[in-house]
Amino acid sequence: MTFAEDPDQNLAEVAEGGIANALADLGRLVRIPGIAWPSFDQDQLGRSAEAVAQLARDTGLFDEVRIHRAEIPGADELGQPGVLATRRARNGRPTVMLYAHHDVQPPGDDALWQTPPFEPTVRNGRLYGRGAADDKAGVMVHIASLRALHETIGDDLDLGIVLFIEGEEEFGSRSFTQFMDDNADDMRSDVIVVADSGNWDSSTPAVTVSLRGNATFHLTVRTLSHASHSGMFGGAVPDAMLATIKLLSTLWHDDGSVAVEGLAVRDSDTPEYDESTLREEAGLLEGVSPMGNGTILSRIWNKPAITVTGIDHTPVEAASNTLAPEITVVVSARVAPGQSSHEAYGAIRSHLEQRAPFGAELTFSEVDNGDGFLVDTSGWAVTAAREAMRDGYGTEPVDYGVGGSIPFVADLAERYPGVQILVTGIEDPHSRAHSPNESLHLDTFRHAIVSETLLLGRMNQREG
Repeated sequence: MTFAEDPDQNLAEVAEGGIANALADLGRLVRIPGIAWPSFDQDQLGRSAEAVAQLARDTGLFDEVRIHRAEIPGADELGQPGVLATRRARNGRPTVMLYAHHDVQPPGDDALWQTPPFEPTVRNGRLYGRGAADDKAGVMVHIASLRALHETIGDDLDLGIVLFIEGEEEFGSRSFTQFMDDNADDMRSDVIVVADSGNWDSSTPAVTVSLRGNATFHLTVRTLSHASHSGMFGGAVPDAMLATIKLLSTLWHDDGSVAVEGLAVRDSDTPEYDESTLREEAGLLEGVSPMGNGTILSRIWNKPAITVTGIDHTPVEAASNTLAPEITVVVSARVAPGQSSHEAYGAIRSHLEQRAPFGAELTFSEVDNGDGFLVDTSGWAVTAAREAMRDGYGTEPVDYGVGGSIPFVADLAERYPGVQILVTGIEDPHSRAHSPNESLHLDTFRHAIVSETLLLGRMNQREG
C-alpha cells in the first residue's frame, strides 16, 4: 500500500478500509449470548472471552494476551472472565488503556424483538442484536483502531497499550476492584478510554463529562404473619401491597421530582433539549407529560431519580382474593454527580423507615452502590479526544452528561490517581441499549473507529 504524506490521512484511510471486517467480526460476537447472570449458560461467556482474546492476538500488537478471572471480594467464588492484553510503551511514550465489556444484558422477551436478539440483522442503516451497541461495538472500535494503527505504523509504534475487556459489567462488576489489584502493574496507564457511553445524536459525537451514581436495593414490606381472606379482613387489616404503595408514593412530589431530603442536586448548565426530542427518543406516549422540574437535561444529568424496577407479588393470572403478607420491590436510585452513593442510600433508607405505613416491618437487602463521576476536562487527553472526534465525525463534539451510571469509572480514578479518563461511546439516542431491538447506527460505528484511530496515532507522537 502506498501512503500519502499526511499521517492522519494514512490513519483515516486505513481505518475506513477496515470497517467491513470490523462489522463482520462484530456480527460474530453478537451471535455469542455471553450473559453474566448465573441463570444463563456460562460457557457462552467463556466463548465470548476467548473470541475477544483471539481478536486481540490477531492484531499483532500485544506482548501478552490472557483471560483472567478475579475473586469476588467477600465471596467464595470467581468473577467472570475478562480479557487483558498489554504492550509496553517505548521511547518515553504514554500508555493508554482501552476499556469495553463483552458481556451483555439478557434479551428479555424474545417476542418483543423484530428479529432474533442473537442473530445480527442490518435494517435501515442499523445493526440489530443484543450487544450490537452495548458494548460489543465498543470492543470492536478498539480492535479496529488497533488494526489500523498496526497496519499504518507497524514496528514504529511506541505507544503503550492496555486492552481491558471486562466480562461482568452488566452484572455489577463484582470482581472489578480485585481484577485491578491482581493486575495493578500491567494496567497502569496515563490515559483510559472507556468506550461505553453515548453520543448527542447519530451524527454528533460527545465526550461524556459527568455520570450519575447509583444506589439499588431490595425493599421488603411485611404487615402480616400469613396471608388472609380479603373479604373477611379487608378494611381492617392493612395488607403489604397497600403499605408498599403508600410508602413508595412518599418518594416523589406530585410533579414526579424526588422528595427525599438529603439527596443532592448538581448545579450545572445544560444544552438546549426540548420536550419533542425527549418524546421521540424516550417513546413517551401522546398525552403523557414529562415529570420533574428545571431543564429536561438537568433532570436527567444533574438531579436524583428513583425508579421501582421490579416487584415480587402474585401474578395476574394467579390472583386470588387474598391479603398479601409481604411484598418485595427493587428500588433503583440515580444519584447526582458529586454525591456519595452510600450517603444517598442512607438518605433514602432513612426516609422510608420514618414513613412506614401502619407500622409495617421493613427489610433492606441486596444493596449495591456505585459512585458517579465528574471528568476533569483540563487535561491534554480530553483536548486530543475532542480534536480526533471533530476530524473523525466531521462535526464538532459536545460535552455530554449521562443519566446512567458507570460506577467503575470512579474506581479507576481512585485506583490510578492522576490518570486522565475519557468516556466515549458508540450509542445514539435510538440504540435502545438494555431494551428489545437494541441497535447500532452503522455510520456512528464508522466515525467512532476513525476517531479513535486518529486519537491513538496522535498519542503515539506525544512524549509521555
